[in-house]
Amino acid sequence: MINIKTAQDIEIMKKGGKILADVVNEVLENAKPGISELELEDLANNLINKKGAFPGFKRVEGYNFATCISTNDVIVHGIPGKYKLKEGDVFGVDCGVFLNGFFTDMSKTIRIRSINSKLEKDNIDKFLETGQIALHKAIKQAKIGNRIGHISKTIQDIVEKNGYSVVRELIGHGIGKKLHEDPEVPGFLVGDINKTPLLKEGMTIAIEVIYNIGKKEIVYTDDGWTIKTKDKSISGLFEHTVLITKKEPVVITS
Repeated sequence: MINIKTAQDIEIMKKGGKILADVVNEVLENAKPGISELELEDLANNLINKKGAFPGFKRVEGYNFATCISTNDVIVHGIPGKYKLKEGDVFGVDCGVFLNGFFTDMSKTIRIRSINSKLEKDNIDKFLETGQIALHKAIKQAKIGNRIGHISKTIQDIVEKNGYSVVRELIGHGIGKKLHEDPEVPGFLVGDINKTPLLKEGMTIAIEVIYNIGKKEIVYTDDGWTIKTKDKSISGLFEHTVLITKKEPVVITS
């Protein structure tokens, strides 16, 4: 069942989304060589609490962190560890906020550079730029009259046109009173686009670009959470919580 949000619900989600965006951006600003994943986790956790919200991921049974950290070949659900970031690492943070009964979800991936970095732009930077473009253009498809398939196809077309792989086992989702609601929002087209769910005013969805610089296959690690690329290639993750309106789509986590 797809839940349509009321005006009051949307206002709560917008407040939560603003908190989440501020937290993610501050974490990324502090993601420099020498800092550990756990230090960035602590920063996110403390900021969320300080802003009067609750870490959304801590409401997931069995998960005890405010963030999921994806460094280099980690795709999603990475448990923050003692690893200290290095120049050139690919670092992604996925984070959620729970405020007054509603969730918001956001993720972003960057290249780790020091303040005086001499690291030149290369194919990895192009890979990350592609993910950002794919998310931006997919969000533009989130409008009344379109279907989930229009979002999915946009992501897949852009990612694969540039020679990268969309992960098949991990997808976007509806979001609201639950972190994961209907409808599913794949980053690839499944079947007939006209048979995918219709987008309606008041829907809130988490659009995710989950993709690898190498092949699409994944492996599950022994900790029960962390998922990595099978070929040990770099992975990227970009996500926003988006509201469907009568006009243009609204990015709640902006």
